[in-house]
Amino acid sequence: MRFQRRKLGITPPYVSMADIAFNLVLFFVILAKTQDDSHIVWEPADAPGAKPAPVSRVSISVDKDNRVYFNGKQAGVRDLASLVEKELANLNPKDRAVLLKIHKETLAATFEPILEAVSQAGGEVVHVIEDERK
Repeated sequence: MRFQRRKLGITPPYVSMADIAFNLVLFFVILAKTQDDSHIVWEPADAPGAKPAPVSRVSISVDKDNRVYFNGKQAGVRDLASLVEKELANLNPKDRAVLLKIHKETLAATFEPILEAVSQAGGEVVHVIEDERK
């Protein structure tokens, strides 16, 4: 007499796969940087009574060679108004802070057009400086 073998139904545990996928996504979201401006070399100006800078979605930096960076990417001063306006388009008026990081030896002829472009776009300039060393 011949018996038929039963086929074993092996199914992977889908619940644990979903947990693993969720943990991986969470891991990469936590480690992701929104702005990488580590390549920009700048020294902040010193000022007494400096306050902490608010959280901002927009950062404009001017390095020691007077190159302008918008959120870590090199940009021209002429393009800043449209770039800032596009980035701040759907934000509340209280969340329109634009962090301005200017090298301490930068001349006014370089950063005045930047201030004008940010104000045209409706942003509020927050100058990033260091508290004066005592």
